[in-house]
Amino acid sequence: MKSFLQVIIIAFIFISFLLYLPNLTKERNFKDYKDEQLRFTAKSKGLKAIPNSYEELLKISDDENNPINLKKIALGKELFFDTKLSLDDTISCATCHMISKNSDDKKIILNAITSKKTPNDLKDANNCVICHLSDESGTDRLSTSIGYKGATNPHHLNTMTILNSSLAKYLTWNGEIKTLEKQISNSIQAPSKMNIKADDLVKKLKNDKKYISDFKEVFKDEIKENKENKDYLSFENIQKAIAVYVKTLLTRSSFDEFLEGNNEAISKDAKRGLVNFMNFGCSGCHTGMSVGGQSVQRFPLRHFAGIHDLRPNLGSPPDFKIIDETFPFENKGGYLGRSDTQFFRVPILRNVTKTSPYFHNGAVDKIREAVEIMGRHQVGLNLSDQQIDEIVEFLKTLEGNVVDYSKDTKVIK
Repeated sequence: MKSFLQVIIIAFIFISFLLYLPNLTKERNFKDYKDEQLRFTAKSKGLKAIPNSYEELLKISDDENNPINLKKIALGKELFFDTKLSLDDTISCATCHMISKNSDDKKIILNAITSKKTPNDLKDANNCVICHLSDESGTDRLSTSIGYKGATNPHHLNTMTILNSSLAKYLTWNGEIKTLEKQISNSIQAPSKMNIKADDLVKKLKNDKKYISDFKEVFKDEIKENKENKDYLSFENIQKAIAVYVKTLLTRSSFDEFLEGNNEAISKDAKRGLVNFMNFGCSGCHTGMSVGGQSVQRFPLRHFAGIHDLRPNLGSPPDFKIIDETFPFENKGGYLGRSDTQFFRVPILRNVTKTSPYFHNGAVDKIREAVEIMGRHQVGLNLSDQQIDEIVEFLKTLEGNVVDYSKDTKVIK
């Protein structure tokens, strides 16, 4: 009997230690940085300011195979907002990648939601979208993207933000597409998106005399150099024009001002959040001007044991259950990343506080919960409430406005 009690006591102590182990990380003390040192460290970890002038934009984004100029930007913008790019003339690129205050685009999204859902379903289906359609987030705020005639993504993937996407090396959830032009082609032709074939789109746009004139004006010099391609209004040039416009959809924020020397641009809490962000290892993946999108990583890296029904009782022992879920949330849609290996493109964190819901299937609505999940399952830390709050304050400094590079630092209204 004595031996049995000793085993029970030892087992209790061991289990108690396991339960307490995650809390050991809560009080980890990291070095404080003075502003200049914090800025230097952030830059050394690859965090960079968004360009604030047209000339600086050209330095990082111009491409000899698709040179940027103001006329091409204007043409790409017109195409981006034109519903002719969909088979039934009902949706444009901007319908799902919202960057305007155009109420018609917002009505299309709301109609798509309500036409596909019953009243009981709407509680969960809308997520943040109805309240946040005015945020100009570069996405639609839906847990799954909605396209042609209300079609939903076959894998229940949500729409990635278009803002700052040109700075990413990988453009889709599985990271298999690496160029804007290829992604634009996919979005236009995919049945669950705009659902129009390349040839049909070209024929449609050629019925518009203004487009014929505009394409000739924009691409005349490039056509002269490429004797094999004499068609100004081609699907290739449609892709090129939109891609150049997307390259201008960069957002500057208070964090950029801090990186450029303004110590008052962000709060003390945000600075502590930046310290946490770097010291906990978040900046190892979320780096570059876009603060993400530069690599494809496995998610999640770690699984935690779940413990249920630990209330004292006089019956059977408490129920200890190990949860071995694929993800720390319901994987609606069953998507498992690149080749089903759980490798995903690292999301861009610019404007992340305006692009909920989070993760590939929009399973998480709140930014604090997303940070807590990433702490636990990606970097192996059980973050304290204060650490989470500080990181969120830093993420808020990444909220920015789209720069109108045709007028340099003035932002689009």
